[in-house]
Amino acid sequence: MSKLFMTFVTLGFALAAIAPFSASAYEPLVEKNVLELPSFETFGGAEIKDVKVGWEAYGELNADKSNVILICHFFTGNSHAAGKYSPDDTAPGYWDAIIGSGKPIDTDKYYVISVDSLVNLGTGNPNVVTTGPASINPATGKPYGMSFPIVTIRDFVNVQKALLDELGVEKLHAVMGASMGALQTYEWAAAYPGRVGRVIPVIASGWASGDLIAWLNIWAAPITLDANWNGGDYYGGEPPRQGLATALKVVTLHAQNAEWSNGVFGRAWAEQSADPAESFDNLFKIEATLNAVGAARAESSDANHFLYLAKANQLFYAGHGKTLYEGLLAIDSPVLLIHTNEDLVFPGDDVRETAAIIKSDGTAVDIVELQGTRGHLDGVLSIAQAGDAISKFLNE
Repeated sequence: MSKLFMTFVTLGFALAAIAPFSASAYEPLVEKNVLELPSFETFGGAEIKDVKVGWEAYGELNADKSNVILICHFFTGNSHAAGKYSPDDTAPGYWDAIIGSGKPIDTDKYYVISVDSLVNLGTGNPNVVTTGPASINPATGKPYGMSFPIVTIRDFVNVQKALLDELGVEKLHAVMGASMGALQTYEWAAAYPGRVGRVIPVIASGWASGDLIAWLNIWAAPITLDANWNGGDYYGGEPPRQGLATALKVVTLHAQNAEWSNGVFGRAWAEQSADPAESFDNLFKIEATLNAVGAARAESSDANHFLYLAKANQLFYAGHGKTLYEGLLAIDSPVLLIHTNEDLVFPGDDVRETAAIIKSDGTAVDIVELQGTRGHLDGVLSIAQAGDAISKFLNE
């Protein structure tokens, strides 16, 4: 259990299975930068003052600023996509297997940027910079709590756009991301088609289906049922840590596949001498593992931020057009869609339907199907399988 526990705890949702890859970590050491916006208007028309988000970059920006690849992160992730902050870090960024010198996203050629999202989950992570419900509202001097405006995937994209505008980058060579990050790639291509050269969505369809909307509600429910949540007003008091831990436990299991839970744990007991039939305190190994993972992840996370992320994902459909199809049909840039058919969060049928819609008006679409036993998480853990396809697509 200790190895699996550290896998989740070190970098959250999916990060630490970088271990199977033999390539060395991106060099040199990574620095965290901060974008500061005096004011930001949300897609819904609300104003947020003093917005701050962290960002990091790998490689060198070329003279005409045409070699930029934007990486968008997943629900429980952050901008740390590659490399290490310190030589002593236990693991590199989550996609280090494909980002770096000589790797599919070759930092000898490309300048790779990744940005912490608004309402990022990891408010307790010293390497995350984000504005959200836990931030101080300049108008009141107190944390926003649930008075923070509802934000959308478009808002995450617009913050990234503000950074690119500040850097003088007029067009992306490509935009790529996994899960919630893939939603941002669709949004970039649909909302700002002239600024995106190529699109690489990984493990996500072009909209939040009814089934996913329901699952996101289930993910969030333990938080709102925790008495310490107090309608989101818990700053300065006891946070709803138990509810948040349970929510993260649900997310962790949903992002896996039965091949993982059955293959790794089966019906094994957490302790050989503690028969689950004899006491409710005696757990199966998978129960104990999920409990430990959720509790550890909750220590560096914020419950209200989790709720805002869930809402942003529920609200998503590409481009916010009149129909689900309109935004996808607005995508004209070539698309490389990477997924796994074992995914329980974004099922293969939804991904293939997304591809068919984008392709229906002549846009070039290629699909790569990953193989593995980790379900949704294979979009992070097994991304190296798509390395040749990614390299070819970027160089076309």
